[in-house]
Formats: sequence, C-alpha cells, structure tokens
Amino acid sequence: MIIVVMGISASGKSTLGSALAKSLGWVFLEGDDYHSRANIEKMRSGTPLNDEDRLPWLRSINQALGRLDKDGRNAVLACSALKRNYREILAQDIKQMRYVYLYGNPQLVRERITNRKGHFMPPELIDSQIAAMEPPQNAIRVNIEQPVETQAELVLQALGRDKDVKISS
Repeated sequence: MIIVVMGISASGKSTLGSALAKSLGWVFLEGDDYHSRANIEKMRSGTPLNDEDRLPWLRSINQALGRLDKDGRNAVLACSALKRNYREILAQDIKQMRYVYLYGNPQLVRERITNRKGHFMPPELIDSQIAAMEPPQNAIRVNIEQPVETQAELVLQALGRDKDVKISS
C-alpha cells in the first residue's frame, strides 16, 4: 500500500508522513526531493508552479512509487497533490493507494510557513496553493491543529492498524 499525506505547504505533511512511516516500518518518500532545480528556483523566487512545471515532478514520484509497489514494499509519501489530476498521475499503475488530507486554519499554515527555516517555499506562495487545492473525496481527513501523535493515531485507526502500531515522536 502507498499512503499519500497531502495538503498545502506547511500543513505538516512531512512531519505526519515520516511519523507514520516510522511507526509502520515503511519507506518514507519526501515529495519535495523529486522537484527539479528549476522548480525549486521558481518557487524560491516567489513564482507559483503551473501544471506544466509539476508534470515531470509528479511522473518522477509515480515512478519511484511504482518501483516500490512492484517490489511489494509499502510506503508513505508526503506530497501536496493539490489537484485531482495530480493524484491520478501519482496513482497510475499503483495497486493500492490511500490519501490522508491535511486541512485546517489557513492562518496556522501562514504562521508555520513564516516561521519555517531552510525551506524553498516562501510564505507569499501559500495563497496560490490554497486556491489550487481540490480537496479529495475519498481521503482520510485530518485537522492540522491536532498534535502529530493524534493525527497519526487517527490515520492508523482509519486504516484498521491502530492495534498493530504504537506512535512515538
């Protein structure tokens, strides 16, 4: 199974995704690691990515997920997956994929992104991500205002794995 922890920048995708992967003993993939240098520089300069910019990035992530899936390995991916068609690209040829949608107060996200250090995504791009977000229909919905331990427990319960795994931060 592949779990995609999705949401806008600074919603906590990487934090929750890595906690889930560690708890489950699964591979963790950081979607940001698959961006081209050109995409990173574009975002760093304050210009939002468009669909054309994102297509090679999404295909690259799908290929990485496909290799894991083909080998029978489970993984957790942290990825914005803002639009339905992006999620379709990510899921192409993957046997089983579940989405965890992180949602919540945009002001909290703005505070997080403003206080975040060492990331290429500038605060001024958050509104473009909020505007682009197409919330998924069939996802595990998790509010970003909850502690990561609570978020992880909710996801594991929704997956029916809460009795198998203990969460620690």
